[in-house]
Amino acid sequence: MDDGSFDCFNLEKSIAAIAATLKVAPGQVRAAAELLAAGGTIPFIARYRKEATRGLDEQALRAIDESLAKARELADRKATILKTIDGQGQLTDALRRQIEDCGDKRELEDLYLPFKPKRRTRATIARERGLEPLAEILLRQEPLGRPRSEILRPYVAPEREVPDEAAALAGACDIVAEHWSEDAPTRGWLAGHAAQSGAVCSKLRRGKQEEAAKFEMYFDHQEPCRRVPSHRFLAMQRGEAEQLLRVSIVLDDEEVLRNLKQRFVRNPQFEFHRDLLATVEDCYRRLLLPATETAVLQDLKENADAEAIAVFARNLRELLLAPPAGPQVTIGIDPGFRTGCKVAVVDGTGKHLAHTTIYPTPPRNDVEQAEQALAGLIEEHGARLIAIGNGTASRETDAFVAAMLRQRRLEVTKVVVSESGASIYSASETAAREHPDLDLTVRGALSIARRLQDPLAELVKIDPKAIGVGQYQHDVNQSQLRKTLDWEVESCVNSVGVDVNMASASLLAYVAGIGPKLAERIVAYRDANGRFESREAIRKVPKLGPKAFEQAAGFLRIRDGAQPLDNSAVHPESYHVVEKMAARLGVAARQLVGNAALAARLRAEDFVEGAVGLPTVRDILAELAKPGRDPRSEFKVARFAEGVEELEDLREGMILEGVVTNVTRFGAFVDIGVHQDGLVHISQLANKYVQDPSEVVSVGDVVKVKVLEVDLDRRRVALSRKQGLAPSG
Repeated sequence: MDDGSFDCFNLEKSIAAIAATLKVAPGQVRAAAELLAAGGTIPFIARYRKEATRGLDEQALRAIDESLAKARELADRKATILKTIDGQGQLTDALRRQIEDCGDKRELEDLYLPFKPKRRTRATIARERGLEPLAEILLRQEPLGRPRSEILRPYVAPEREVPDEAAALAGACDIVAEHWSEDAPTRGWLAGHAAQSGAVCSKLRRGKQEEAAKFEMYFDHQEPCRRVPSHRFLAMQRGEAEQLLRVSIVLDDEEVLRNLKQRFVRNPQFEFHRDLLATVEDCYRRLLLPATETAVLQDLKENADAEAIAVFARNLRELLLAPPAGPQVTIGIDPGFRTGCKVAVVDGTGKHLAHTTIYPTPPRNDVEQAEQALAGLIEEHGARLIAIGNGTASRETDAFVAAMLRQRRLEVTKVVVSESGASIYSASETAAREHPDLDLTVRGALSIARRLQDPLAELVKIDPKAIGVGQYQHDVNQSQLRKTLDWEVESCVNSVGVDVNMASASLLAYVAGIGPKLAERIVAYRDANGRFESREAIRKVPKLGPKAFEQAAGFLRIRDGAQPLDNSAVHPESYHVVEKMAARLGVAARQLVGNAALAARLRAEDFVEGAVGLPTVRDILAELAKPGRDPRSEFKVARFAEGVEELEDLREGMILEGVVTNVTRFGAFVDIGVHQDGLVHISQLANKYVQDPSEVVSVGDVVKVKVLEVDLDRRRVALSRKQGLAPSG
């Protein structure tokens, strides 16, 4: 801040406000703020500083971090506004207090509006013509005791384009209208009224009917602002962005005008009373209504964005934490017709072993050669898994692989895998660095294979927006979307932990305290010096300082190292606690790791000391019982129905197995193996009322569904999950 006299940031006040919002103690917020300011990462604070924050989780810490950032941003804006008004010589003590006490961004801008440099308006033109004194007379509304003509005549000035009394009055009324429109309490009331009692309305633009077919339900649509669901509002907004719809806010104009006239027109005996009533209407329709519409639509957009981003983040988390098939030799197949199916083999660590192209699908239908090639790769490399991408030619390729495995009696598991994002990865800088000598199509097959082995490790290489689990993702606030998705990836990576000797730079970059540059240095050091034998050895990486090590160490795993705790979530700063626990039992620390029975004999309270509080000791004991436990669930495979490969193969009443690919506010999309996901509407998700689809299904769930309707023209499938579910209520 250049001028300290306008420094409006009050940390203690912000802490109190955040604590009240989150319903936690101010001391918890203060501790979190101090740890964040000292360079602590959210995963580290949530996991290893529970004593300081009294157990605040990642969600609460993120909320605190964001709220403090917003508070500082608001304070900076206040300082800029105060400095500007002060420079105009118009900053009073009362106005200063009003601005300093303001806690709302929009309210702050409303307070600033009368002092804000303006474009040339009707009011500014009227001021230039010398009509401001007349406007002040109108605003005071004091009885004049003189004829109207006598009041107006002095302001007639043809040389200033005020040819007569009517022009003088009209110009003065323009100033009055602008003055009223800048009244902060009025603007606040009207925006609140519109949000509560107004309706959002969408109408088809003239001549756009054919282009706008997908927005048909919004051609003449209206619903209350307070109840419009985020997905419908974002659909309307997209229609407007594409110049197909007009979106507006509809109010009860009569009710609003009654209120405004009561606010602004006080004296029925005033000589210009009727003129002021007309000015209220002009002020409302020309100035207040457009400003209110902008404000309300912006609020609706922000709320819809927040909801859509939250849904996207939750779906992404579920996808990232999908069960891994594990470190087995895997064949990835990127299906195709004319160009064939690209086949790539990776070992248990995801390393490329071999690749080829086979042509079992039309137009070549070279099934025999394809069988020999695929069977040869299985035998040569001992493959246990086959991952088949779910794009073009997926079902045809799946049927070919199933037949080949049956005929040759091979004990290999095949899985259809979502290939969303695989093409993005194959053309990325990351893929070029990892496989500079491989064709893009081969890289795609590799990605499909590794996605089956470990979804998290592979998906971190892809822009989350390309993964296909969001809705209206291109319409929401992009910076907020990026920030939220990055947070979600970071949280998932750190909750699982990372094998520092196997992880790519893309995965390591999300470990607390590391980031992209340090991740590259870790990989480069590993390539040059061989595997890390301990967590302590990681300190040797150039430019990896004590702070980065502190933040990262607990989330990095060393498998088969000399120190068994290096493969656990116990932080090196707490290894001495484990030594004391082992000494208490009279065993070596190594014997305690992974021995739930021994861990159960220890009382957490006996090891509380100094900075090591009860939460940390309990976490250590839990980790000793199951060290390095993967929080992800067991791997399951969906089995698509044979003979159901295209939309045309579907029949009403069919019961099919599928995989949930996306969850929205209005239902869930399910891949049933026909190249087109079906929709299970929220009303068909369960045998009970469902308020939020995420209550009953998650991305990656294997579900049984019933086909309700098939619309071949629009390529839509309606499904139900009620079939076979136990009644509930």
